[in-house]
Amino acid sequence: MVIVTTIRHEVLTLPAAPLGPDNPLPALRPLDEVHRIEDRDRAGLPHDMARQIGYAPLHSLLPAPVRDGYGRTRQDRTIDALVLENDRLRATVLPGLGGRIASLVHLPTGRELLYRNPVFQPANFALNGAWFSGGVEWNIGATGHTTLSCAPLHAARVPAPDGGAMLRLWEWERLRDLPFQVDLWLPDGSDFLHVGVRVRNPHERPVPAYWWSNIAVPEERRVLAPAEEAWNFGYERRLRRVPVPAHDGVDRTYPLNSPYAADYFYEVPDGRRRWIAALDEHGDGLVQTSTDVLRGRKLFVWGSGAGGRRWQEWLTEPGTGGYCEIQAGLARTQLEHVRLEAESEVAWLESYGPLDAPPPAGEWRAAVRRTEQRLEAVLPRAAVDAAYAAWKPYADAEPEEILSTGSGWGALEVLRGGWKLPGTPFAESAIGEEQEPWRHLLRAGSLPEPEPSGPPGPSLVAPHWRDLLETAPEDSGRRV
Repeated sequence: MVIVTTIRHEVLTLPAAPLGPDNPLPALRPLDEVHRIEDRDRAGLPHDMARQIGYAPLHSLLPAPVRDGYGRTRQDRTIDALVLENDRLRATVLPGLGGRIASLVHLPTGRELLYRNPVFQPANFALNGAWFSGGVEWNIGATGHTTLSCAPLHAARVPAPDGGAMLRLWEWERLRDLPFQVDLWLPDGSDFLHVGVRVRNPHERPVPAYWWSNIAVPEERRVLAPAEEAWNFGYERRLRRVPVPAHDGVDRTYPLNSPYAADYFYEVPDGRRRWIAALDEHGDGLVQTSTDVLRGRKLFVWGSGAGGRRWQEWLTEPGTGGYCEIQAGLARTQLEHVRLEAESEVAWLESYGPLDAPPPAGEWRAAVRRTEQRLEAVLPRAAVDAAYAAWKPYADAEPEEILSTGSGWGALEVLRGGWKLPGTPFAESAIGEEQEPWRHLLRAGSLPEPEPSGPPGPSLVAPHWRDLLETAPEDSGRRV
């Protein structure tokens, strides 16, 4: 078989605001998290949801830095990209910006399946500040947009299950101290991009885990999922079970029907196939489906009111079309964290592709049934399970070619813990200026003397680093 799937470097040029430097001061201010609910609502939740909402919420950003140096003045700038392409799909990935899939084009029709932002404009939406809209974002860490939204990830070419090439992204998530990987696999002739995800817990203790894949799509769509109820969160500290599609007399599955920003976490019944689609009036659009581990499905809308419109204008060019987000996560809602047992991992496979289905208008159950039947015809549920089974042995495959470099924090943690993480090498050579004092502490038992001038270095707060700091000599002088 001749494999024609390719991976190549590309440089994008677009109007972009400067990201600027990170704040050099440690993030000592407690988090003011908006995703909280009142006790009166918690008492009426399903037991597993209530337990996971109360499980290990994040209270501090440490050791992540605050990214507040970004600007508002845009000029043409270049952004490095990696392009994964076969004869059916072209996926454009930004390894220096959280591994975001910026674009997914269906080549036979020329259709862009995602909302592709024509500009790069950071805003204060990530847990630690800078975030930008559009494409597919990988959210790991804790409730909210990941601290890696505008950070570089490691990227490499690795063998794919079909004998071709697969694009691997990986990093060390510092809020929960968890390594993760995202494998993008585009089989020859396939209309669907497969994405294998693995989050590992190398520690000897359980760790709270969080994952949501956020997919921006044009908002002039109807969003369909196999659910008749949803958990509505309107950013007012209330979580309410509401009917789908109509709530308060309005069909909320059309994003522009909601006046205010809101989350709708769909209650997909156990045993039902996990999928979500955003289709235009003709039934064309994007569908995302996965193996059952990725349980949750969600619609986020900015709302048609003045506030939602203003945010959309701020994040892109005035006059461009708006977007909504369809999402998939490990739990029912984004208010929850799941328990990842000691020395274990969680893995799943997602699939993204075009759907040409009957028009989605009309009675909800019939529209969902028609859409699901079309999805089963073009990508059977069994085929997704088979793709996961084929991918899983390749999750440990070592990189054949390094394509981009992330941070040195994973290398520092692997050096300290002595862990072996097949498939995601955190080479000691990646350790840089920020990590060097901590490597010195690890090896010599003390921190090097600080520079006489300049900002303090990064602060590490995990128990193992705290133990090393507390046993270091009193004159160990670096400001941390």
